[in-house]
Amino acid sequence: MNTLPPVREMQRACQASDASYNGIFFMGVRTTGIFCTPACTARKPLPKNVEFFASVKDATFAGYRPCKRCRPLAAGGEPPGWVQRLLTAMDSGKRLREWDLRQMGIEPARARRHFQQHYGMSFHAYQRGRRMGQAFTEIRNGAGVDHAALKHGYGSSSGFREAFGKLFGAAPRDATGCIYLNWIESPLGPLVVGATDQALCLLEFSDRRMLETQLKVLRKRFGSALVPGDNQHLKTLKRELGEYFSGDRKAFSVPLEYPGTVFQENVWRNLLRIPYGETRSYEDLARAVKSPKAVRAVGTANGCNRIAIVIPCHRVVNKGGKLGGYGGGLWRKQWLLDLEQGKRTIPTP
Repeated sequence: MNTLPPVREMQRACQASDASYNGIFFMGVRTTGIFCTPACTARKPLPKNVEFFASVKDATFAGYRPCKRCRPLAAGGEPPGWVQRLLTAMDSGKRLREWDLRQMGIEPARARRHFQQHYGMSFHAYQRGRRMGQAFTEIRNGAGVDHAALKHGYGSSSGFREAFGKLFGAAPRDATGCIYLNWIESPLGPLVVGATDQALCLLEFSDRRMLETQLKVLRKRFGSALVPGDNQHLKTLKRELGEYFSGDRKAFSVPLEYPGTVFQENVWRNLLRIPYGETRSYEDLARAVKSPKAVRAVGTANGCNRIAIVIPCHRVVNKGGKLGGYGGGLWRKQWLLDLEQGKRTIPTP
């Protein structure tokens, strides 16, 4: 569950147009019916006319529409400056403690809130996973285990080997690969994304109930550890999602890996064949996979898709045209269909 900062802190951030709070909360203005980011430079409303929301979804459900000046729906934005400073400091190999954060002018409680809300884990858990992922990459590229351990903040090689074994299920030299996890902001809320060195293998809404199960299945299917990180496929996805949400992209080029049962993979391949802006019924999809009586099984496979949007399970609807189910919520399914059918206004600068 998202946790908002204290009201006075949010009011102060809005009055100062403090961009470091972008993504932490959104401001709804009752007198205009518009919601904004904290950094919005529009005229400041009276505090009595403002309410705060933890997500775009909450603001939208409350009846607010996005501000055209600050564009709170803009996808793929960079992390706030103070978060980027933390990520850069992590990349240097330094193990950051609360004292270090205060030296950087960052309150530890604020870091904990941000990482829990946007990355689904504590700041220290994220930091450990990121260091481990970096160490694994260096070892795979030929670095010594002891060198990688010391460089990334482990006081002893034995402690590093023990932690590595718990995460990867193998010794540092024996591990074969990992799945890099990251988080992307979108008009529909934060997205959890994952990729191997070969391809994208995960794109899910961070609040989806099945996310934990999907991560377990992913780990089992690939036999790989999940670690915070980034690679070229995730960077490509971030760019292409931004273009998709702005209405400038109809097809994705990022390579995909989606291991499943033979039936599931057949369903997912046929989802990829549904053109942008069109829909198919579950019955249509069952016929496409040569199993016309397996409508229910097709629906189940559709719900197990681990790469939302790119493998467009949102384009499958009930026979009568009603939305049917969607793991990310029907409001998101309708939003995506409206976008692809040109019924949704794209925010402009």
